[in-house]
Amino acid sequence: MTAPRFGHVGSRDLALFTDRYELTMMQGYHDANHDRLATFSVYFRSLPPDRGYAVAAGLEQVLAALESLEFDADALAFLADQGFDDAFLAELESFSFSGELRAVPEGTLVFPNESLLEVTAPILEAQLLETLVLNQVGYQTLVATKAARMADVVARHGNGQTLVDFGSRRAHGVDAGLKAARAAYVGGFDGSSNLLAGERFGVPTYGTMAHSWVQSFETERASFEAFADSYGDDAIYLVDTYDTVRGAERAVAVADERGVRLGGVRLDSGNLIALSKAVDDVVGDAGIVVSSSVDEFFLREFFDAGGVATAFGPGTALTTSGDAPSSGVVYKLTAVERDGELEPSMKLSPGKVTYPGQKQTYRVERDGSFVRDVLATRGESIDGRPLLETVVEDGSLVANLPTLSDVRERTRSQLERLPERHRRVSEPDAYEVRISDGLERLRRQTERKIEDRER
Repeated sequence: MTAPRFGHVGSRDLALFTDRYELTMMQGYHDANHDRLATFSVYFRSLPPDRGYAVAAGLEQVLAALESLEFDADALAFLADQGFDDAFLAELESFSFSGELRAVPEGTLVFPNESLLEVTAPILEAQLLETLVLNQVGYQTLVATKAARMADVVARHGNGQTLVDFGSRRAHGVDAGLKAARAAYVGGFDGSSNLLAGERFGVPTYGTMAHSWVQSFETERASFEAFADSYGDDAIYLVDTYDTVRGAERAVAVADERGVRLGGVRLDSGNLIALSKAVDDVVGDAGIVVSSSVDEFFLREFFDAGGVATAFGPGTALTTSGDAPSSGVVYKLTAVERDGELEPSMKLSPGKVTYPGQKQTYRVERDGSFVRDVLATRGESIDGRPLLETVVEDGSLVANLPTLSDVRERTRSQLERLPERHRRVSEPDAYEVRISDGLERLRRQTERKIEDRER
């Protein structure tokens, strides 16, 4: 019998966490002695539905991967079995990233066509990164954006309610659950139910009880008594296993009998708006945690209808970004070395035309608010604050990484400076991203050059 395998992707596996066609191209580059310098850009062609912005996230995991990216003996043996030739595998044996990586800081708001990252490296190295970079940046940006939308609704319509990620069990795999907890914190959440996220990233952790706790005792009261004996003032009671209002009444009675403060109650089913009001009449100043089917649309409705809560526990909708489960982020070649210099390159595919060359995004602000962004060529002089920063140079980290709390604060600060019409939960106004005169000229020149070559 073959022993079962958990399937965890560790740092030693990252070189193989790629699509086969990347290695197929890499071997072809090697065979053709075609290892030219190249620049790839990571960006959104467009944002998912009802998204007026995206929150950049996942850069730290990309940087960690670059530090550990190598082909060990097991990986090389597997690739040999897959038919890759010995000369190419000998090249991979000494693989390490030697290039440059420029990126916007995590927590930065980004818009269509703006580079989240730019990778410039020998094309064998840069090509390998595509799958991994899109996986890490695309998913975390998606979840951070979903979290930011919820945090923004709470900030504008609530009164300081706590937001806790409850979604690990609904995430599409262990790695996704862990990264979702991190990304949710970047987006403005206060913590996660996931202990590994606490250990790995320092995300604050929270937890209450499950229905199984209540069901395992003879009565609901007995389950609350045992919980109060263990956790005292910190106990939060799940009150809707049988009858929600009666459950809240029992929680109040048990806390009083045990001489402890009622820490709070949790609601996880039913008409949560109506029940929150009814339970609030019972529990007084104690906290009310709402944790079923919570997303930004629910939160908007909850506050509009006068629902009562001190905390929310979004789960499935957060970790799967339920209403927009894919990001559409792409990794596209924008320049390649010819005659010793980087020459701009672009796609002319219908509906997928790309802007050529290395680029910079400039953010224009007025009176503390974002007014517009300008997408320009790298080195072009534009009024505004440049967003892309060099974080890796000659394969080495050259930037000081912020703490996760600092990243979270950047998201909050940037949202406050983005006008409300671009932050609306539904049908937000598009934020203006201008194309600079220099980039537009470069686009036309590059297009003409390609068309002349391909005639």
